[in-house]
Amino acid sequence: MKILILHGPNLNLIGKISAKNKETVTLDKINKSMKKFCNGKNLELKIFQTHKVFQAINFLQRNRNYSKKLIFTPMSWSLYEHSLLETIKVCNYNLMQVSFNEGYALSDFNKSIFNSCSTKNFINHPLSVYEDALSYMLKTMK
Repeated sequence: MKILILHGPNLNLIGKISAKNKETVTLDKINKSMKKFCNGKNLELKIFQTHKVFQAINFLQRNRNYSKKLIFTPMSWSLYEHSLLETIKVCNYNLMQVSFNEGYALSDFNKSIFNSCSTKNFINHPLSVYEDALSYMLKTMK
């Protein structure tokens, strides 16, 4: 199964947030954790992080035939980025939205504009939440 992972703005700075929580969580650790989880499970990931909306839209449009399964961490885009929402809808992605639990969350997940088209939302620690989404996909979307 092929899955797209789109990390939104400032996820490359997750280490700054984790330091306040007396942890060492980095985007690299998150990505390595996902790849390790996929070993031996017939899962193939294509991972992208950007702060620029046009790059996120390009990633989604260019990979629409690669996979219809998308795990997305919108961060601040969750409140206002309607052009991304439109792209997800037009490309007919099966969206799983990811956010972080208390201590890591930077925006109100309940107000996310992506809730309207998300198949399922996941909230957990940054090193666990992607495994939650991937496990769900394995169980329900073969």
